Amino acid sequence: MSKWLIIIGLLLAALGLLLHFFPWTLNWFGKLPGDIHKELDHGDVYIPITSMIIISILITVILNFFKH
Repeated sequence: MSKWLIIIGLLLAALGLLLHFFPWTLNWFGKLPGDIHKELDHGDVYIPITSMIIISILITVILNFFKH
């Protein structure tokens, strides 16, 4: 369990550094075809369908890589 927490912490730190120093590298994320964004009078509705499918596939591949 501790090994997984260390790996997750390092990945989150790397992602944080990437977003801090190179914010333009992930500008495309959340603006993919299939992501729904509606601007209404009283607020915005954002449903990132395509982005979450990509995240799900990446997590599945990473977990299967470490599992075997």
